[in-house]
Amino acid sequence: MSGGLTIHRRIHFATAGRRKVLREKKDTTDPSRPPGRTARVTRLLALALHVEQLVRSAQVPDYATVARLGHISRARLTQILNLTLLAPNIQETILFLPPIQRGPDPIKERDLRSIVAEPDWQKQRRMWRQLLRRRSNGHGS
Repeated sequence: MSGGLTIHRRIHFATAGRRKVLREKKDTTDPSRPPGRTARVTRLLALALHVEQLVRSAQVPDYATVARLGHISRARLTQILNLTLLAPNIQETILFLPPIQRGPDPIKERDLRSIVAEPDWQKQRRMWRQLLRRRSNGHGS
């Protein structure tokens, strides 16, 4: 994927019990920002793209360092970074999901794992459409 898209978000890791939770830092000074919250999968994909850029530009030596600095396992970091293997149009759709007004996120990172595992972008796109149909019909897991 070539550059050109920059997403600026304030995020921090907070603890929820014994696990780290990625939370978006609220910026109440920006009146142009629509109400609601950014979907977690959107934040994770933005984080994955940012981490890839940090490693590619040698600002961070490797992914193991990122995992250590982020206080997450290398396996979890791999799950997050795998989101960058999605077809570009799926990534774009995820990055521009509408804000969530209330309730749970309609699409979770776990829902995307089987799609990410498929190397063929055409098949990914079919699987993505099936996921969206299942979610819109209320048959989510």
